Amino acid sequence: MNNENLIIFDTTLRDGEQSPGASMDIDEKMQIAYALEELNVDIIEAGFPIASQSDFKAVQEISRNIKGSSICALARALEKDIERAADSLIDAKSPRIHTFIATSPIHMEKKLKMQPSEVIKTAVDAIALAKNFTNDIEFSPEDAGRSDLDFLCDVIESAIDAGANTINIPDTVGYNLPHQFGDLIHKIIKNVSNSNKAIFSVHCHNDFGLAVGNSLSAVLNGARQVECTINGLGERAGNAALEEIVMTVRTRQDIFNCDTRINSKMIMKSSRLVSGITGFPVQPNKAIVGKNAFAHESGIHQDGIIKSRETYEIMRAEDIGLVSNSLVLGKHSGRNAFKQKLIDLNIMPKTSSEFEDLFYKFKDLADKKHEIFDEDLINLSSNLSVTANLINFNYMNVVTESGKKPSALIKLEVDGELLEAESKGDGAVDAAFNAIEEIIQSNCKLILYSVNNITSGTDSQGEVTVRITKDKSTYNGHGADTDIVKASVLALINALNKLKQNPNQDSSKKRGV
Repeated sequence: MNNENLIIFDTTLRDGEQSPGASMDIDEKMQIAYALEELNVDIIEAGFPIASQSDFKAVQEISRNIKGSSICALARALEKDIERAADSLIDAKSPRIHTFIATSPIHMEKKLKMQPSEVIKTAVDAIALAKNFTNDIEFSPEDAGRSDLDFLCDVIESAIDAGANTINIPDTVGYNLPHQFGDLIHKIIKNVSNSNKAIFSVHCHNDFGLAVGNSLSAVLNGARQVECTINGLGERAGNAALEEIVMTVRTRQDIFNCDTRINSKMIMKSSRLVSGITGFPVQPNKAIVGKNAFAHESGIHQDGIIKSRETYEIMRAEDIGLVSNSLVLGKHSGRNAFKQKLIDLNIMPKTSSEFEDLFYKFKDLADKKHEIFDEDLINLSSNLSVTANLINFNYMNVVTESGKKPSALIKLEVDGELLEAESKGDGAVDAAFNAIEEIIQSNCKLILYSVNNITSGTDSQGEVTVRITKDKSTYNGHGADTDIVKASVLALINALNKLKQNPNQDSSKKRGV
């Protein structure tokens, strides 16, 4: 039995949020933080407090409420950054400050305009300052993948001597290949004289599609922390996907002499939650969490699966939180059967009112479609509102006729008042959106409209994602219904509620490792 623990450091709420259009409000970040805690994530990088007031408040709120995971805040190697990070972590049970400075020649010359000796001194001073606030310090030499090895080792030795107990090696621009990156980790651990005093971590970007491969190569060469995100979310091409790291290490225990603490049965729920909140659909053939990941259409594959699952499946769907693809619930199912199904799917409403809300949504869906799948329930549970909405859907009547412009009558409850408007458009959805704008007068701009089906069949729920922008701030909306026009309306209302609740949201983001 393997005794070594591979630490999972999730940065969905920090690096993941740096994906263009993936900004989240505090309530959405709290939903994801709770999901990460249920996953048994070791460390949650909750944000970059110096980047904006909203980032600071989010880290602060997560620190107050999440006690099962360590909470980390990112800071440049600057006094103001570190003090801001420390302030945001005051209420954290297990706080960590993660500070960084670039070490590659191109970054030092072009960005920092600093000499190597200045970089080392700045790193050491930052770590010494951070030690005044917590004993859990992580240091990252940004763009380590393109740094000179001898200088990199010097920086790391100095950082460990200064008090850093985790050293993270980022492949910031996704430049490395797996054999190169694994060799880099091996050489660093071998050549840094005090490497036994720190845990070595990796943070790989996916520009070549190699983030997971690079991370796993690093683990095989001594890294014992991997920084990753749900669904591989992150700026540019994204980060290493948590679900792929976890399930590879767990499935290939013949290769890896370590394992994670992750409760893998919460993976699918977490994936759906992050997808719904950010508005980034998971591609059907995505490893582990894509809807085709456990689907078998080829006759040869189907025959093999029938005879023995192991012929074409190296993991079980149950291991990531899916019970099966069979339908077991319908409109006549009662609360007990529904509750048992939620338990099977590791969906645990926190309050009785949340359970009743979910049961009501299930019944409403069951009236519309005959077949209820696990994915339907995961989707319903992943999109429960945390705060009361200012805008609520009331009624919709859409008329389409060949040769005529579609029209839509929409009724909304806005802050308790019932308002309605009728408008025309180039299509049914356009007409409905125009009617909503007449009621709300948001003056926002629609920059993304995306439709995806949750399950198969003509009565499948349509999942709609919209992205709106106003005053340089971006808001994602998500809606699902068997009626695609209604799903679209719900998605726009969801986005407008976020705009109304956060009218002055600071969307500016400084970049990290």
